[in-house]
Amino acid sequence: MPARVPAETRIGHIHLKVTDLERSIAFYGDVLGFALTQRYGDQAAFLAAGDYHHHIGLNTWHSAGAGPAPVRAAGLYHSAFLFPDRASLGAALQRVLDHGTALDGAADHGVSEAVYFRDPDGNGVELYRDKPTAEWPRAADGTLEMVNNRLDVPALLAEAA
Repeated sequence: MPARVPAETRIGHIHLKVTDLERSIAFYGDVLGFALTQRYGDQAAFLAAGDYHHHIGLNTWHSAGAGPAPVRAAGLYHSAFLFPDRASLGAALQRVLDHGTALDGAADHGVSEAVYFRDPDGNGVELYRDKPTAEWPRAADGTLEMVNNRLDVPALLAEAA
């Protein structure tokens, strides 16, 4: 049997190459709401939710002033940020829309509700919340049957009000 990581294992952080550090700090800080925890001069910064050391690393070590990565190339598809409940997801989405960021999509996946958009460097971002596991769609044999249904964005935003 292949080795498996413990079920409690989580992805701890993402570290992104960005073209403009200040613009990215403003986006991930002011728009998404992460707090700046540390800077390395004018080349790198770290942001977090709560009192964690960092969930997001940003750097310009190899990318200052460069354009976005090609769409038709291997690399990060998107980073995903899990919110604890529907109201906090709706509030985060409202900040994104208030910032003037256009959505690429919004979906109810059966197991979760998610919205998708791009950061200032064109990196994909997903904000989502998981549904209770008892609500996850399953086949007769118990396997997951995730879907890609339309998400009612106005209803999600109403949850934040």
